[in-house]
Amino acid sequence: MSPIPPPLPGTLPDSSELLDDLRGEALRLGFSRLGVASTAREHRDGLVHEAFRSWLKRGLGGPMTDWLAGHEALRRDPDGMLRGVRSVVMLATDHPRPEDATPAAGSGRVAAYARGDDYHPLLRRRVNALGAWLEARVPGCRTRGVVDSAPFSEREFGWLAGLGWFGKNCLLIDPAAGSYFLLTALLTDLVLPVADPIRVDHCGTCTACLDACPTGAFVAPRLLDAGRCISGITIEQRGGVSAALRPAMGAWVFGCDVCQEVCPWNRRAPGSAEPTLQPRDGGASLELASLLGLDDTAFRERFRGSAILRAKRSGLLRSAAIALGNRPDPPAAAALVAALDDEDGIVRGAVAWALGRWLAAGGACAGLAAEALAGRLPREKDPDVRREIEGALAGDAGHPGALSGVPSETP
Repeated sequence: MSPIPPPLPGTLPDSSELLDDLRGEALRLGFSRLGVASTAREHRDGLVHEAFRSWLKRGLGGPMTDWLAGHEALRRDPDGMLRGVRSVVMLATDHPRPEDATPAAGSGRVAAYARGDDYHPLLRRRVNALGAWLEARVPGCRTRGVVDSAPFSEREFGWLAGLGWFGKNCLLIDPAAGSYFLLTALLTDLVLPVADPIRVDHCGTCTACLDACPTGAFVAPRLLDAGRCISGITIEQRGGVSAALRPAMGAWVFGCDVCQEVCPWNRRAPGSAEPTLQPRDGGASLELASLLGLDDTAFRERFRGSAILRAKRSGLLRSAAIALGNRPDPPAAAALVAALDDEDGIVRGAVAWALGRWLAAGGACAGLAAEALAGRLPREKDPDVRREIEGALAGDAGHPGALSGVPSETP
């Protein structure tokens, strides 16, 4: 399908006709759905931003708190991102559904959206192409494409643009397509016909997502403690993980889909055949032992062009060790023991905790775990890691030895 041609010089299209053509071009470029929201104050619900500010003040922002607070003004007023912005074209892109609920032994789980290549370059190319089309269609108009790495309130404008309602899991849920989709925004100084937000709570009495969250991260419906969210922990949190939360992380090493997997509305999720978003190497999980053997160069090479780079080597290997502590896999024992000598103290501490779990569980690898821990303790200089090793040898799999000052008690 070829791009829709611009109008003859000196003509301006009717706004509804322009919106129809814009939607057609967005679909041609690969977006799944489109809606428009106004930036005018009378069209925005100030309560949404006030709820965001209250959430931050309550200390629920987790590892992103400082960044979110520092960019709060930009989230409040998108004019700071495009001077004179009057409309926001919100674009949804469906991504593949997660099909594997239980990974094989020795494997770590990755959120569905991150199993392929990093979606940011793909969506950035598409939204910039859509912006260029609109600027050609309406000479003199201005646009700016925004992917979710910018301080922009995608969920708020997605709701205003009619792309879904706020689910109890805090995600935007489309009644016809569920929540397995990514959001992109095209800001413009044009006034375009706006959609009506979905004001009906289609979640009803369902609490499946709240009940299923492994770490109890939902303080209340639509209120998330990001410091307890597995996605926030595995992707954004630098340093160690609270000992109280480690067992609940299960096999997750990057992101988490639990609150979406149990959502009844995701039975309608269409998935995606977009090649860029398909799982790399045809797999939906990562072999944990191989992760523990990656040095920094190998890590960057293996995950080049992947969203998993966001976790950094330290974060990914830390989470891999925790996953092995939660689901011991004897074939991974050698790799886990070798990682006890890793140059990164955060990784060593997580490995010590994992070996402590193996020791406490008994079995064929308990002796190997005890020997490795006892051998490392005299050589360990990091006091936080020493506490992890001592707690592991004491048989306290849930001991309070925190890494880098992360508290072990449940918030």
